[in-house]
Amino acid sequence: MAEDKPEDFQKTEEPTQKRLDDARKKGQVATSREVNTWLILAAGGIMIAFLMPSSLASLRDVMAFTLTESFRIPSDAVSIGAHFWSVIKVAFAALSAPFIILFVAALLTGIVQNGIIFSIEPVKPKLSKISPLAGLKRMFSFKNLFEFFKGIFKIFLIIIVAFFVAVPFFQDVGALPFLTPLKLLKVVSDFTLYLLASSLAILFVLAMLDLIYQRMNNIKELRMTKQEVKDEFKNTEGDPHIKAKLRQIRHERARQRMMQAMPKADVVITNPTHYSVALSYQQDSMNAPVMIAKGVDELAFRIRERAQELKIPLYENAPLARALYAGVDIDDEIPPEHYKAVAAIIGYLWQKNRQQGGQPVQVDGLPPGLKNPDVSMT
Repeated sequence: MAEDKPEDFQKTEEPTQKRLDDARKKGQVATSREVNTWLILAAGGIMIAFLMPSSLASLRDVMAFTLTESFRIPSDAVSIGAHFWSVIKVAFAALSAPFIILFVAALLTGIVQNGIIFSIEPVKPKLSKISPLAGLKRMFSFKNLFEFFKGIFKIFLIIIVAFFVAVPFFQDVGALPFLTPLKLLKVVSDFTLYLLASSLAILFVLAMLDLIYQRMNNIKELRMTKQEVKDEFKNTEGDPHIKAKLRQIRHERARQRMMQAMPKADVVITNPTHYSVALSYQQDSMNAPVMIAKGVDELAFRIRERAQELKIPLYENAPLARALYAGVDIDDEIPPEHYKAVAAIIGYLWQKNRQQGGQPVQVDGLPPGLKNPDVSMT
């Protein structure tokens, strides 16, 4: 059971990027309710401070005209209908802006925290969502209990803030009954704005702290065991044992292809023991000699052994063998800087091979006459 469902103490590894991406696709991201609440309250504060006065003023003017100057409105159906629609338009214009602001704020609550996420996983039907036992577990889970006590603490803070904001207004309570409606409305509006601004300041701090906590908790929930990290690596990068086996198979096939191509070789240049390179040169069809096989250590020995079986001339030149091995790939022509040396070797070995009746040639260097040969590739 411990392997199937490892305990939290076994999840010691930080989540990989793939784990985070998969969780995001499923909608499992860190979301703070406090940030959502703060954004909606901030939008409400902007609405009350900047939009509501003008909206209420336009509604007040229309309603005042309707109630006090109604005798000026013609009594025919067309005029009454036109005045009614004008009232509807003013009311719609006054109330639509606040609703739009609140709607945009509600959309931004998720986008601000995690960007745009399209996932149907949270709304997929699951038996656990309708299971009474699962519901009880969720209800009394640590996360929900934490949210419950956090809400109580938040209300307690707001009450304290409201008290200290209201203290300066207490001294004017006795004068409130004697104020005109407009002045009374201004006092209430000022008190509301002060209270809202103070609450937003406190809630902003709580929202940032809660956002940090939610992200840390989300990372903690997504932690992985060492085995999960290994399994994910195998699934994404491939099993290292399988990759090693594939490399071995590719090397073996490459070796077989080289050995099959060895009969085409005209000369094998050796180190003499650690490096071997086999070159082929067909004067009528090639611009320069072509590397058909190369190898080090065991493979170098196999190339020399195969060359002896096929009676291919061998030539020992350690610097040239190493240079050709490092600078030329299989089936590629040798670079121009090696033309003269290789041409001299091939020409000399062809000549020696003919002199010895086609027997394999083993030499340690060029004869004195070919130390600086004047031979070019054609």
